[in-house]
Amino acid sequence: MIRWALWLLGGLLLGGIVHLGSVLLLPRTATQDAFTRLSASAPVNSMVPMPAATPDEAVLPFMDPAFATSVCRYDLADGPLTLRVPVSQAYTSVSFYTRNGVAFYAINDRAAGRRVIELDLMTTQQRAALPEDEEVTAADRLIVESPTPAGLILVRAFGPEPGLMPMARRALSSAQCKQQG
Repeated sequence: MIRWALWLLGGLLLGGIVHLGSVLLLPRTATQDAFTRLSASAPVNSMVPMPAATPDEAVLPFMDPAFATSVCRYDLADGPLTLRVPVSQAYTSVSFYTRNGVAFYAINDRAAGRRVIELDLMTTQQRAALPEDEEVTAADRLIVESPTPAGLILVRAFGPEPGLMPMARRALSSAQCKQQG
């Protein structure tokens, strides 16, 4: 009886190790992640509106049809980016993801407190190379440090009713994601 219990315990332990290993390794071996899917339709360092999500088809998983969405696939190798997003009447959010899909920063219109969300995106090295300017305070210039040189910026505007979705799309149509010149 003890021998069977030990075999059962060993089998459960081995099964748990295999399960945990596969769950941790599977995301690293996936070939159709969000960054790869958007590579064909979103040029680097420019804002692109996403098609509306339907029950049968969505570019990214778990897209909410009540939100108008735009995406910027960024690459900071040639320098920092400036992001400018006018807020919609209902709700606007900006989320930043690394190349592997790890979220590292998010801001919404209420946290920004302005009619336009403006910020600079750069790597830690690019931030360290900035000159120290005592007249520019943190309130004047929002700087977000990216842990990786490439990733995604997802901008979403809420359309509380289907008739207000064009208003949300118009707000996102003037969003800009461009390299600092």
